[in-house]
Amino acid sequence: MVDNLIKNYPVLEVCRKDISDAFELLRFTYDHQGLVLACGNGGSAADAEHMVAELMKTFNLERPLPENLRRDFIREFGDEGTWLAKNLQCSLKAISLVSQTSLATAIGNDVSADLIFAQQVIGYGQPGDLLFAISTSGNSHNILNAVYTARVMELKVIGLTGRTGGKMKKHCDATICVPADDTPRIQELHMPVYHTLCAMLEKHFFG
Repeated sequence: MVDNLIKNYPVLEVCRKDISDAFELLRFTYDHQGLVLACGNGGSAADAEHMVAELMKTFNLERPLPENLRRDFIREFGDEGTWLAKNLQCSLKAISLVSQTSLATAIGNDVSADLIFAQQVIGYGQPGDLLFAISTSGNSHNILNAVYTARVMELKVIGLTGRTGGKMKKHCDATICVPADDTPRIQELHMPVYHTLCAMLEKHFFG
């Protein structure tokens, strides 16, 4: 799948190894029942939401529930259980830290907007989980604080950023630095990268 990504976006050849490394970190996290936390600001917040959506439900492949769970639904709830068993899908556990509106605004108002993601890493994160941090500059204070907190909490960290990687780069276990400098172009290259990671994970776990 990485080959296909680079065929469509040749400029991403320089990211090949980092994308593969990021996939292995994500695969290991899910192999060990970990949770992926995603965060970003502005357009990157939308990307965090988008990525989580692809992880939590069918992306390219069907993800039927395990047979024992399907039987339990049908046994407990009859026709309604049959409908649930048919339509519910397996998930790769992920949560977008930008979605918690009341919590984020409370943190921003009561303490500091620079802690809106770090505080959630404290609350949700456990050793073995993974933070997927998206920042076009790699220097966003609230993203950096989340990365620092993840390191202290023993989470793995993947950074998705622009050409230089910013301050974030040296604190991530894998950093995908797409080769672009202006925000719109960086964001244009981010989507095919995380789409490919989601497709690779789905193939590995449900293919």
